[in-house]
Amino acid sequence: MLELEQYTQDLAGIRKSVLAAGEALHIDHMKEQIDELTEEMNQPEFWNDTARSTSVNQKLGHLKNRLAHYEGLLASADDVETMMELAREENDEEMVREAGEALRELKEKADALELETLMRGDYDDSDAVLSLHAGAGGTEAQDWTQMLYRMYTRYCEKMGFQVKLLDLLDGDEAGIKSVTFEVSGDHAYGYLRGEKGVHRLVRISPFDSNARRHTSFASLDVAPMLADDDGEIEIDMKYVRVDTYHSSGAGGQNVNKTSSAVRMTYVKDDVTIVVSCQTERDQVQNRATCIKMLKARLLELREREKEQQMADIKGEMKKIEWGSQIRSYVFQPYTMVKDHRTNYEEGKIDDVMDGKLEGFVTAYLKMQ
Repeated sequence: MLELEQYTQDLAGIRKSVLAAGEALHIDHMKEQIDELTEEMNQPEFWNDTARSTSVNQKLGHLKNRLAHYEGLLASADDVETMMELAREENDEEMVREAGEALRELKEKADALELETLMRGDYDDSDAVLSLHAGAGGTEAQDWTQMLYRMYTRYCEKMGFQVKLLDLLDGDEAGIKSVTFEVSGDHAYGYLRGEKGVHRLVRISPFDSNARRHTSFASLDVAPMLADDDGEIEIDMKYVRVDTYHSSGAGGQNVNKTSSAVRMTYVKDDVTIVVSCQTERDQVQNRATCIKMLKARLLELREREKEQQMADIKGEMKKIEWGSQIRSYVFQPYTMVKDHRTNYEEGKIDDVMDGKLEGFVTAYLKMQ
């Protein structure tokens, strides 16, 4: 069977890729770390230090998951090879198709493992804190910020990450002005750090009665979240102003009946950083979360300064407007008439739309 010959070559390539990824991930060293951490956990006094035990437990779970993923791929490769041998011996076409499907799934997982090997940054394994802010565009930009927030939360769900809302400021008419949320999971910062920057949207505004095309902007800031016992970043509280206020929201558990929300403003030299949290039940928890967020922002600022020194650049933060975007989402690149929605609803969109616009408009209309 010609398919089996091709599958055999593909499987050999996949196995080679997985083994190479294992070398890049230092699997042998990973096993040594697991043994060391397991031995530490078996000590009688280990659980007396809650912060240390939590950190070790999380790190051990992370290492075990990565090792299990690697070993699972090798085991799957052996299973596919056995399946192909049986299909060849029994001349079973159905089994050949099953082997091909299993091979495609294995290829996707192997590609994901290879991507992990590229995350060698100092903080790529860390959790991340993301902040979205509406920029130029008014209500349209606030609606775009809400769309981005939904997009990133859906992506995190797909990746198996946990999302925790920290702070949210609603828009005046629609959407949101700003939102801050924490993303927890394997390589969360590594996957999301490349999203930092200004995002641009071009579409026919649903808030414009004349159905004109609008351009709006939103910025995304991504910073690594340090562990509680990480002493790499120390905050001198004399540079921090702490404000408390009533939390917004639906209430319950005294959340908007007391001054449980916390805002911290860090001012030192020419650096000003503002973080806030209002999602926890009491002020102490919100204060602790703000400290973590502030450490993350200071760490991100330090890393940015290092990058500027490496590039011999003394730059400035880009404005959230035209010319600063890292990515553009263009739904309507040309002028269009008002009856496009009607044509889409009546199933005539293929007859009236230009081929260049069909994909953009169809995607946009389906979102409404």
